[in-house]
Amino acid sequence: MTTPAPWERAARGAMLLDSHGHLAPTIFAEMSALAAATGAINLGQGFPDEDGPEEVLEAARRAITDGVNQYPPGRGMPVLLEAVASHQKRFYGLDVDPVTEVLVTAGATEALAATLLAFVEPGDEVVTLEPFYDSYGAVIGLAGGDHRTVALRGRDFEVDEDELRRTITDRTRIILLNDPHNPTGSVLSETTKRLLVELAHQHDALLVSDEVYEHLLFDGAEHRPIATLPGAAERTVTISSGGKTFSTTGWKIGWLTAPAEIVTRILAVKQFLTFVNGAPFQPAIAVGLGLPDTYFSGIAATLQSKRDLLRTGLEAAGLPTSTPRGSYFVVADAAGLGFDDAVDLCRRLPSLAGVVGVPISAFCHADLAEEYSSLVRFAFCKRFEVLEEAVGRLSRLGA
Repeated sequence: MTTPAPWERAARGAMLLDSHGHLAPTIFAEMSALAAATGAINLGQGFPDEDGPEEVLEAARRAITDGVNQYPPGRGMPVLLEAVASHQKRFYGLDVDPVTEVLVTAGATEALAATLLAFVEPGDEVVTLEPFYDSYGAVIGLAGGDHRTVALRGRDFEVDEDELRRTITDRTRIILLNDPHNPTGSVLSETTKRLLVELAHQHDALLVSDEVYEHLLFDGAEHRPIATLPGAAERTVTISSGGKTFSTTGWKIGWLTAPAEIVTRILAVKQFLTFVNGAPFQPAIAVGLGLPDTYFSGIAATLQSKRDLLRTGLEAAGLPTSTPRGSYFVVADAAGLGFDDAVDLCRRLPSLAGVVGVPISAFCHADLAEEYSSLVRFAFCKRFEVLEEAVGRLSRLGA
């Protein structure tokens, strides 16, 4: 048997190969193209359609004018390294050394890729929750790792702790979390996080926690990084970015925090990926991280109102929904309207209702994809008027 090339392992991990082994476009690209071609409202892709705070935008403009346009330091600009460390202390009580325990990356995506490529050897197992963000499978495949998953089930997409215990073994190199979770909007319970720390110690695994939606929690929920739990910080890589918090997804400014020796190992890989990035945007994101508490509570409250608006419209259209506790997304079940195949529905939705969503099966391996075949993810990180128009269009489905 021919050993798959790295690109093929990555494509298989992201489920981008068709039945003939040819590279196929992602469902996200397909749905976005369909939205553009039909004029449908695109609630498929998770990016805002309005700019973030003016203080952050002005800081970027000022940095460009002031000549901050060349390569920044390899670990990141000191002003952002210090801002990340201050942020972790301010919100979570975590003491992080900005010089040795912080690394700026080209978004959370590069932070994830560099971390997995630094620690995963061919045959190592990486455990994720499922559904999972598509780049997880791709990078695990690129590193030659074996992807194992623990399904999120039920209306609230909860973790089965017995399944966690069965799945995480001595073969597990990395436990990769996403909290708050994309695509389901679920939030890990304190009990589950404590069990994950226990299992990481028991099996000598590294915890990698993707926390890009850390400030976008609803209904009074507060984010608590897994690194704050007893015994966790020593073996945890915490990853976040400014894209979601400050509506600057196109800037691709992310970071990770971890013990110094772990950061150094990740840096050895990261320097050969992007080398460095986003010089004028780094001080701007530093400004954002220093904004007052009212900013962070305000963006969560606004997004919660948008969540509720879209959920109400989906429910009225005959699409029961989950209640996401965080992130940009709500999951709706189309089975009640007779649509058992969400892939087919999403391809027809622009003509049926003038709206685009993404099937949850796109985030799953084959077994769970079949179980979740009627579920659709919709993004509510859009302007109120856009969501109101989308709700009006979705009402056609229940007519």
